[in-house]
Order: sequence, then structure tokens, then C-alpha cells
Amino acid sequence: MPGPSDSPTPPGSGGVLDGRGWYTANEVLAFLLELAALACLSWWGFTVGGPAVLRVLLGIGAPLMAAVLWALFAAPRARLRPRLPAVLAVKALVLGGGAAALYGVGHPVAAVAMAVVVVVNTAVAEVFRRRPEAAPTGRVVAVAPPAADG
Repeated sequence: MPGPSDSPTPPGSGGVLDGRGWYTANEVLAFLLELAALACLSWWGFTVGGPAVLRVLLGIGAPLMAAVLWALFAAPRARLRPRLPAVLAVKALVLGGGAAALYGVGHPVAAVAMAVVVVVNTAVAEVFRRRPEAAPTGRVVAVAPPAADG
């Protein structure tokens, strides 16, 4: 009978519960949430009351503005990379705007669900960002302890 040391996936070698798989899944979810936010902003823009010209401008302009903000400040390869609070503010504006747009088109339960998933996803991403062993490369960077004075 195989013992615990005979497991097919040794610890840290890419098993289901290692950080790399969860990191990747969370990043995929983040991308899908970004796309959903853009879609919700567009949906809201095209269905808001007013003349047809205004609806077209909002339906195209709202997600376009959100995408530009995201590309400039919040994307992994953003043109301008401000400190974390500013990045989180842009993410809250775009992703929260998507949830608010979903609420605006008459889907309050879905809007709350989207907002909760966005908050959890962002919090998990922050945890992975702070844990070097969960980095996408799968490598752990060892830091030497400070030399003892003596």
C-alpha cells in the first residue's frame, strides 16, 4: 500500500493545490471580469434613455473610456504604472462601473454578485502578489537573513 511519500505529485511540483494553478485561474477570472465590465458598460450605454445619438455615444464611449483608463493605469503592461492605491481606484472605477451598469439595466442581483466576485478576485490577486511562492514562474526567491552583529 502506497504511503504519503509515494504520492504521484510531490509537494510544490504543480499539484492541484499549489499556488501557480490558483494564480492562473484567478488571472483568467480577472480577465473575464474585465470583459464583462466592458460589455455591461456598453449594454447600459445602448439602453439608457434619450435620443439615439446619445445612446450610441454612450454605448461605444463608456466602454472605450473604461478600456483607455485600464490600459493606461491598471493593465499588467500599463503605459503609466501608479502606486497600488491608484491602480485599485482605477480597477474600482472600471469594474465597479460595470457592476453599476448592470444594476442600471435592471439586474440588481447580478450586479451585486458581480461586485462581490470582483472584490474577492482583487483581494486574492493582492494575496498572490505578496506571496513569492505563488508567482507565475513557480520559482521561490530566497532572501538571506540579515547578518548578525557580533
